[in-house]
Amino acid sequence: MKFSVAAVVQVAVEPKNAADLPKLVEGLKRLSKSDPLVKCSTSKSGQHIIAGAGELHLEICLKDLKNDFMKGAPIRVSEPVVSFAETVSARTGYDQKHPATCVSKSPNKHNRLYVYAEPLSNEFVKGIDDGEISTTLTGDVKAWARNLQDNYDWNAGEARKIWSFGCPPDAIGNVVVDMTKGVQFLSEIKDHVVGAFMQVTGGGILCDEIMRGIRFNIVDVKLHADSIHRGAGQIMPCAKKVFFACQIASSPKVLEPMYIVDITVPQSAQSGVFNTLNTKRGEIEKIEDRVGTPLSQIQAYLPVLESFG
Repeated sequence: MKFSVAAVVQVAVEPKNAADLPKLVEGLKRLSKSDPLVKCSTSKSGQHIIAGAGELHLEICLKDLKNDFMKGAPIRVSEPVVSFAETVSARTGYDQKHPATCVSKSPNKHNRLYVYAEPLSNEFVKGIDDGEISTTLTGDVKAWARNLQDNYDWNAGEARKIWSFGCPPDAIGNVVVDMTKGVQFLSEIKDHVVGAFMQVTGGGILCDEIMRGIRFNIVDVKLHADSIHRGAGQIMPCAKKVFFACQIASSPKVLEPMYIVDITVPQSAQSGVFNTLNTKRGEIEKIEDRVGTPLSQIQAYLPVLESFG
């Protein structure tokens, strides 16, 4: 059996005594080495974040951190937070309230980017997550593009013009594609656009969570002839604005993480399981009766957010 497990539950930790901070930092390094699934990071606000697969997993990690790696130094732990993801569900302008292509100007009004967004297929995003699609964009590009064409319904010409995948490690399932024709100086702004794309996929416009499964297509670019007027300071803010605008204009959605739960229960006690799952927003996938036993097996989806306590 192959399970897809991701670190979706996060807690912030801090030492009770400020003097123990070096111990905590060292302890977090050891913890991330001892368990490959745990992700230890520092948030924008300077908190130390530990991300794990669920409440129980985090509990064990925190116990190890406290007793083994920090030699019993006391720590404060925040309430668990679940990480969501943002995506789009239709092509830009599909709802006819928004234009079909988004345009943004640079701060000096001399450069313009014309972009639209569309959702990527689930197979493609899963292929990236499972490592079946290489995201390095190096090596034999033709064979790589042919693979996308044969297996993931891509146009081979467009696949070759993928500029970048999203921000690693979590938001990598997004792409920005150059679909322009004959634009001068385009190669000079590529790095700036990719840099802006990395920042945008790392935190979307809806709730500053990672993006997932969005393809941004650059349709046209108007640039100033003088290279001074199209530096990073002009192109990056422009690209960020246009990517966010595309997200808003493409029927945006928020994705929440779900657990697959497998419950084996006597048939007489099924109603209790159904009641519990209903109160927790669970969705029952299938029910199978075990032949020759009074047991039945229930498979269901349970939102991670509802699984605490």
